[in-house]
Amino acid sequence: MSTPAVPMPAPGLEQLLPLATPMDTCRGMFFNGAFEAVRSLGGEAARVKCCAAAGKKTYVDFFSYPVADFLKVIFTAAEVLGGPTQEERSLVLRQLGRRATADFLHSTVGRTMMALAGTDPQRLLASFPSAYRASLSYGDRSVERLGETRARLMARRDFLPLEYNEGVLIAAMEQSTAQELVVRGRQLAPLDVDYDVSWL
Repeated sequence: MSTPAVPMPAPGLEQLLPLATPMDTCRGMFFNGAFEAVRSLGGEAARVKCCAAAGKKTYVDFFSYPVADFLKVIFTAAEVLGGPTQEERSLVLRQLGRRATADFLHSTVGRTMMALAGTDPQRLLASFPSAYRASLSYGDRSVERLGETRARLMARRDFLPLEYNEGVLIAAMEQSTAQELVVRGRQLAPLDVDYDVSWL
């Protein structure tokens, strides 16, 4: 499929939910991390709203739960905490993505990934597809090296919002020696995004 000259708008919750099946899951630690992030940003009332959106009271970190429920959590968080503008809601999604990275890096799988990749930006990026596979049941991701300080993560059939994944990538790459990091996602289709990553 050719890349469009102008990226399409990022899909909203109402567009994503019909595309998700019961087999599309993510780990409970991402739910728990999002709830704690919402509590720290907006207080207990905001956390309760997000919990209610998901419809379940407790999550076990390494059990798998429907990504459709997780989408309800993070989109509700963006609405409750982000204010009236898309820019403000996008900022919340990026913050939640950063929190997800922190939670993952504290897990056994995350610590192993960092031990293998070290602080080299290219090696760290190359480990992303396997890291995603350890956390999510769906989608396909690959990394293309574009130069010494540039690479592209290509995510296909990925339900997580572009801004959320930008936060994930930024927080992870900050663990490397990369300086002046820039991460830009481009929406190609409702579930397909290319993320261009550059640094010095």
